[in-house]
Amino acid sequence: MMVSRRAGRFGLEALACMLAALVVIPFVMICINSVKGVREAALFSLSLPTEWVFANYSEVFQSAHIARGFFNSFLISALVVMSVNLCASMAAFVIQRRNDKLLRAVYYLFIMGLIVPASIIPTIKLMMDLHIHNTYLGIVLYYTSVLLPFSVFLLTGFMKSVPRELDESAVLDGCGFFRMYTAIVLPLLVSVLVTVTIVVMMSVWNDFFGPFYLITDSTKWTIILSIYSFVTQYNTNWGLVFAFMMMVIAPVLVIYLLLQRFIIEGLTAGSLKG
Repeated sequence: MMVSRRAGRFGLEALACMLAALVVIPFVMICINSVKGVREAALFSLSLPTEWVFANYSEVFQSAHIARGFFNSFLISALVVMSVNLCASMAAFVIQRRNDKLLRAVYYLFIMGLIVPASIIPTIKLMMDLHIHNTYLGIVLYYTSVLLPFSVFLLTGFMKSVPRELDESAVLDGCGFFRMYTAIVLPLLVSVLVTVTIVVMMSVWNDFFGPFYLITDSTKWTIILSIYSFVTQYNTNWGLVFAFMMMVIAPVLVIYLLLQRFIIEGLTAGSLKG
């Protein structure tokens, strides 16, 4: 019996290692090949370079509009994070506290948003009719609508753990609805809002199809679209392409490593409490 358990545990650990390798190996390949010359980088190997070409990174800065791409990505991500956090927290507060038939139906509509994918052609047509296509406002509203269902689901689950007695005490003290939300409820949602912030930012930062279809002005391209343009221009020098990829991955990777504890805590709280 003990032997079978150990064998099963060993099998699970081996499977976990293989799944981790599927993620780690491509990242290691990009990292190593980003400091190789033209010929060595074209081989896509995991061997160390015979000559370390760190000049790839400086050349990327000189030849690509990387600063503009970073600015657009940070701007759009920040606006989407603020919009989603504000709308989702207020919606979750009202849905969970009132809990009547109408708001339960609204909540189920949000849940359907997790399943039904966004249709890009009607979205483009609607944006054109509203004259917000190819604008920062249009892309921010698009991401807000796409990411709002998950955020409402997470925050509503966490709101169930907030005692209703706090609301009753606030009402007895003459606290209004909006003040109750800002002074009492919102501070209690900080851990989950951190999780929502990280998930939303990573989703916006790494998305390709949204900006590709909704932004045609190259001055408003995100960093991901800048990679796409850079690859088509420098596809004969994969060392430069991999250096560009490393520069794009680095900010998100650092943020995730620093705040991964909050992601796990927030997801657990929002999905299990109550």
